[in-house]
Amino acid sequence: MPRSIKKGPYVSEDLLKKIKSMKPDQKQVVKTWCRSCTITPEMVGFTFGVHNGKEHVPVHITEDMVGHKLGEFAATTKFGRHGGRMQRELEAAEAEKQSTKLQEEKK
Repeated sequence: MPRSIKKGPYVSEDLLKKIKSMKPDQKQVVKTWCRSCTITPEMVGFTFGVHNGKEHVPVHITEDMVGHKLGEFAATTKFGRHGGRMQRELEAAEAEKQSTKLQEEKK
């Protein structure tokens, strides 16, 4: 459920201060733990290190991201894979293809 219109979007004041002191062309990553902060147009062009619980995931902000939350772009869980016989067969075929490709390059 979105935040009420009366209150407006939640934007961290600390992040806005950091952004105003920087220029977008700087290749510096702004570390943040504020995953609930809404992306505003002032943030476009900057790279944020959004904490996912273990590390800071670099997220480069584009115009399409305005209005979303920072946490949407830094997953907190790691996708292992779907298991099963079919998946193992696909992986074995891919590994065989890679090994034949390496052998051909050596020749």
